[in-house]
Formats: sequence, structure tokens, C-alpha cells
Amino acid sequence: MPGSGTAPRWLPLLLFLAMLLPTAAGASPALPPLPCDILRDAGTPCVAAHSTTRALYANYSGPLYEVRRSSDKHRLDVGPLFAGGPANASRQEVFCAGVLTSCVILRIYDQSPNQNHLATAPPGEAIPLPDRGCNAAKDKISVFGGTAGTAGRYPVPVYGARFEGLMGYRNDTTTGMAVGDQAESIFAVFSGTHYNNFCCFDYGNAETDNKNDHTGTMEALYFGNAKGRLNHGGAGKGPWIMGDLESGLWGADVVESNETAIRHAFVTAVLKGDSGPAPGHWALKGGDAQQGNLTVFWDGARPSGYAPMKKQGAIILGIGGDNSALGVGTFYEGCIVKGYTTAATDEDVQRSIVDAGYRLPYRLP
Repeated sequence: MPGSGTAPRWLPLLLFLAMLLPTAAGASPALPPLPCDILRDAGTPCVAAHSTTRALYANYSGPLYEVRRSSDKHRLDVGPLFAGGPANASRQEVFCAGVLTSCVILRIYDQSPNQNHLATAPPGEAIPLPDRGCNAAKDKISVFGGTAGTAGRYPVPVYGARFEGLMGYRNDTTTGMAVGDQAESIFAVFSGTHYNNFCCFDYGNAETDNKNDHTGTMEALYFGNAKGRLNHGGAGKGPWIMGDLESGLWGADVVESNETAIRHAFVTAVLKGDSGPAPGHWALKGGDAQQGNLTVFWDGARPSGYAPMKKQGAIILGIGGDNSALGVGTFYEGCIVKGYTTAATDEDVQRSIVDAGYRLPYRLP
């Protein structure tokens, strides 16, 4: 018999199993606000929303990503456990089980109404070969399932997209993306421990022709410790959040930027580019995706020659705009907004990310 005030040992497992059951009348559990709901309510709705770990809208119940099995080339869509919930990774695990097979992530679905889905990237100017998909089972972590607050929340297994070089995703025919000098905000959650100093582990806006179309034709988040020549970097040995603005990775408006290195297991990264009343203004923010607020790394003028911007509106993940595909990193979630978000909205999105409960490594209850 357990002592007074001590929960039975089987209670965590019971709570975990209960989360897998349908809720009453098919409704989702009460969830903390999710990023794209926050951004919509702030008047800057997501034009693209990608994640292999969870839904980014409270009412989203469609597919998150598609895997392909090596043994027979069959495919499977993996969606959330419930609308607005974490990925149902058990479907992937059953589908991909076996010593003679494995699965790659073939597609990451856009959860926004724009259907800006990401497929494995085609050849580009830098590397004239198609990119590979990420191994679907290489990065097992957990996020919270269940209701808001502490009651009923328990870690469930999910998988990130782990890029190990010559892997990438792209969509060159998008809908709703910022082009030219239109304002844009980009949010992402990356692994803070898996990176390198090559170009380019990016997520964001890129060229539609898969070439380097020169200064200002990209606006994408970069995470890694590239430094030297056109890759400007910050203080110390990195890693840093930077902006890939094409023909250079920037952490400020000068080559010798001094932003501090980032040391978190999971990293929230934010890039914002303004237009209209503040042309030439941009900002970089970041923080610990498990706790706390965002830190402003840069909020000021663009580098010389980068205003006005000449964005083209393609979406890339894990690669540069010209298919520079030697960067490594791990992607969990990201969303792109057409518009310049407020500081208060950025913090609300950060709170939603913290509420997701990213944890490493995943362990059974």
C-alpha cells in the first residue's frame, strides 16, 4: 500500500494511456494557446506552419508529415493524437518497424490554409543534386500532451527532423509569402546541440529559381557556428542565430557582430524584417525553448546593400537558397508570418513553445 499522499506507481501510466483515448464528443483537450492561434489573434496570421512534433493550431487535425518506408516504398501520413495535440509517433514506429527497413521524412505539411507543404528539395546552383529526406527515427524526444496547466499533462514521444548533410526541403511555388520588401516574421525551434559551421541550416524565405540571386533575395533563419568570409557569426565559438539574407549570414548590420553564443538544449529563434514606415529595419531574437523570455540579439538597420529587400517567396528548410546543403541541425517546428510582429506577440509565442514541454531524451513513463 502506498503511504499517505503518495501516488500509486501505476498512476503515471494510467494518465498516459488516458491521453490516447478520444475525448468526449470528439473534442480536443483544453490546450495552452498555440503559436498560429496567437499570431492570428494578433492580426499577423501564419502563412506557413511546419512541425514534426505537434499541431500549431488548436483546431488542426490534419497530417504533420509523411514518411516513406525503404523496404517497399509505401508511405504514411503522421498526424496529431488529437486536434491541436502532439504527433502520434506510435503510427510511425509501427509502420517503420523491422530490422530490414527504415523510414525517411518525405514531406512536412503546411498546417496553414495556404498548403505551402515542404517536399525534399530539388537540385540547385550550389549542389546540383536532389536532397535526401531526414531519417524519421534519428531524433526521438518528448513534448507534453493533455490539458493546460499541470493536471493531465504527461510527456509523449515525438520525432524531430534531423539534418545530417545533403538533406533539405523546399517549396518554390508558395502562396501568401512575403515578396520584395514586404514585412515578414519567422519563428522556429531547433536543437541547440546539433549544428556545424557550414552553410546553410536555414528555415525561411528564399529564391524561387534555386540559385544565388544575390544580396537581399533571401530572408531566412540560420542556426550554427559558421564564421569567416561571408558568414559573420558572433562572439566566441557559437552557435548563433543569424539571418541568411543571401550572399552572407548576418547577426547585425556589421561584419564583426558580437552576439553571445547560445547554450540551450532547445532553441527558439526569431527573425523579423520590417517595411513601410521603417524600411531597412530588422531584428533577431532567441531564447531557451524550455523556459524564460526571448533575448534581443539585434534590432536595428539592415547591413549595407540589403534595403530594400528583394524577397522571392520560396520556402526552404535545412538548406540555403541555392541548395547549399552542407549545414546540419535539427528542426522541430516553425512558422512564417507576412507582417512584423510586436514584441508582446513574440513573447506570447515563446510562452506557447515553453508550454509545449520539449524534453530530451525521451524516456518511457
